[in-house]
Amino acid sequence: MFVFACAECDAALTVPLSQVALPAHARQTYGDGAQLPVLMKSGTFAVDPDPWGGPWRMWDELEPGEAEARGIYAPVHALSDSAPGAFVIAPGDVRGTRMIPEMRGGACCGLDGADGPNMACETCDLPVATRIDDCSLWQAVRLSPDAVRRVRVDGPHPAPLSWAELTEKGESTPPFEPISTWGGRLGTSHYWSWSPQWGAAAGHALAHLLAASEGQPVTVPTGLTADVFQRALDALLPVGPPKRRAVLAGPGRPTPDTGVDILLVPVHPQTGRTWAPDGPATSAYRVPLPLGVWLWLVSAQPYLPVPATGRLPDEVLRDEPLPPRPNYLFRADWGTFQHTLVRLRAVRSPWLRTIPESLHQDGTADFF
Repeated sequence: MFVFACAECDAALTVPLSQVALPAHARQTYGDGAQLPVLMKSGTFAVDPDPWGGPWRMWDELEPGEAEARGIYAPVHALSDSAPGAFVIAPGDVRGTRMIPEMRGGACCGLDGADGPNMACETCDLPVATRIDDCSLWQAVRLSPDAVRRVRVDGPHPAPLSWAELTEKGESTPPFEPISTWGGRLGTSHYWSWSPQWGAAAGHALAHLLAASEGQPVTVPTGLTADVFQRALDALLPVGPPKRRAVLAGPGRPTPDTGVDILLVPVHPQTGRTWAPDGPATSAYRVPLPLGVWLWLVSAQPYLPVPATGRLPDEVLRDEPLPPRPNYLFRADWGTFQHTLVRLRAVRSPWLRTIPESLHQDGTADFF
């Protein structure tokens, strides 16, 4: 475990933390006025490899080859010039800091971090972090990598859980959830929605599915997996044969056969590594999914779409309603999709490079 200390005065700025993978929804902006929860679990931190926040430079201001050197292979509106490698933690795990009121940013209902670091070391006043808790943003604190240092603390350092242990825990992420909004004169309100985490996970995976398609049609398993991906794939890829086949694969699942081209596999929530198969499917393209989303897709659905046969036992009372479903089709998160796609080398292919450009110009795609 680690504690983060001020680079100027060595004052401790956090509680002891264990490193985990950065969630797929870390950069997501969701809805309009939605109250999103804390991004990171208490007691954990993740490293964001990409710069975040200002200062910004427009795409046409970059030097030749500069974007590709930074791992970006297609045009974007602007690039952050801040330092990469921020440490992302839960706001409740911060210690020994104070807010910088004049660095509020262009926030609506909270802090958005647009003006840069808005938290200073309480001991020496060095700006050390940026707190984000505005509406439609996941609540987090980003410790500036050039203002803090990581200090290993004494005590046990448990090894990451095995895939078997993770699947046995079975911490899946439901695809639907109630969303709270700040509301108006009547206060907060709620509505039932597709999970924001699923939207971000789908945006990330959809970019990989397009890269794996090689410009050919792709089919995914029927059911919820098709609800999430197939509509977008059919709209973005050519129609007709031959079709590349994607299947769900991972720990505890049957070994994929040789006819599978693409594997939808889980990402280890602690190490960030994608699950890898043995045998003939090792050459298949692995599309990463957050473990919680993957577990839900491969598990039996808790609510049947049609009534089961037979009767409930006489002593069982069943009066709770089935959970509501959103009244709109699933949509992947556009921001996560674009952020992922432009960082895949495959986007340099002419057919794939035109997709984000056309979607941005058209603005009518109803699967984002």
